[in-house]
Amino acid sequence: QVQLVESGGGSVQAGGSLRLSCAASGYSGSGICMGWFRQSPGKEREGVATIRGFGRTSYADSVKGRFTISKDGAKNTLYLQMDNLKPDDTAMYYCAAVYPYYGLGPCLFRLENYKYWGQGTQVTVSS
Repeated sequence: QVQLVESGGGSVQAGGSLRLSCAASGYSGSGICMGWFRQSPGKEREGVATIRGFGRTSYADSVKGRFTISKDGAKNTLYLQMDNLKPDDTAMYYCAAVYPYYGLGPCLFRLENYKYWGQGTQVTVSS
């Protein structure tokens, strides 16, 4: 049973930065997809960034060049570095995982694939 706990959300002005963390437990090895998703009121949950194992990453077009997803294997922690934040980035951010994952391609943004979810952390960007 994979458990995910997010932290690091908060309020920031447009142009600012935040780093989200997701402490993960209950898995071993690199056969896992992990990702960040977000949901704002009245909108569907959407994918932001994913990482397969410790390597291949994927990003939503809206965050490319501004957000960076990474993992620290020693700490079993997933990160999302968010720079040049915009008011449209305001949302609840969720960490999620597909485990085990045996695919060779990038981790997709299909919500139904992700069995494990954290409780979410709020990010608010003011103009």
